[in-house]
Amino acid sequence: MENSRSYYTYISAKKKNSHSISELWQYRDLVALLTRKAFVLTYKQTILGPAWLIIHPLLSSAVYTIVFGLVAGMSTAGVPKLLFYLCSTAIWSLFSHCVHTNSAAFTANANLFGKVYFPRLTVPVSNLLVGLLKFGIQMIFVAAVLAWYVFHAQVTPEWRLFWILPVLLLQISLMGGAVGIIVSSLTTKYRDLAILVSFGLQLWMYASPVVYPAEQLRQGGLLRKLLLINPVTAPFEMFRRVFLGKGVWEPGNWLYSLAVTGGCLVLGILIFDRVERTVMDTV
Repeated sequence: MENSRSYYTYISAKKKNSHSISELWQYRDLVALLTRKAFVLTYKQTILGPAWLIIHPLLSSAVYTIVFGLVAGMSTAGVPKLLFYLCSTAIWSLFSHCVHTNSAAFTANANLFGKVYFPRLTVPVSNLLVGLLKFGIQMIFVAAVLAWYVFHAQVTPEWRLFWILPVLLLQISLMGGAVGIIVSSLTTKYRDLAILVSFGLQLWMYASPVVYPAEQLRQGGLLRKLLLINPVTAPFEMFRRVFLGKGVWEPGNWLYSLAVTGGCLVLGILIFDRVERTVMDTV
């Protein structure tokens, strides 16, 4: 009697953690493709197209100028109100974009994840690049407005510190991306978290120095201390200090913010790696 044998082929990942920098670099063409696709689809079949990148912050800044600057009488630390709100809106748009898009990384790409293998982290990375691309376009307009006020000697930027702006932008985008990744990983099991993202971002904006400067709050006061606990406060204030010449510059708060950003990023990647193994069973 012939001895029957059964043969099995077991396929597994070479590495437990597939989120190595080298693998992401190997898929850099895919990152570029996803970035281009996300940017183009945002304004496809729209009348004004990418012009909305200028119109939206301009309209928002005009509303903030009227409501908070004229009606509520909030100070902008001596910076022209329109310029202050334009700069703040551009920075917050970058942060909120990274949080919002990455919070739906799993649910929005479930079909794609189920058809072909590629490093799942390429999706959050492409979302960050799209946010930075949009921010760069917005800042071209903000820089033109800044040049007008600099020419009329109403604003004096910290030119010698402009080298730190890319670091601040990277920190803001990574912080937003990390928060979004954590929410996205949890959303695969608890779908109601996705509903809270927009509402939570709105509350977070008013708890951050977006429509008001941190120096408006009393030094040593409770509200000032609570504001400084917010990890978004330090990079926002430092960006305005460099770009507009006005802002709270406290290295200790920035180090704290960097530590929180790093912690959120590590936690987000670990949760993302754990969830992606079973994501198709839960999404």
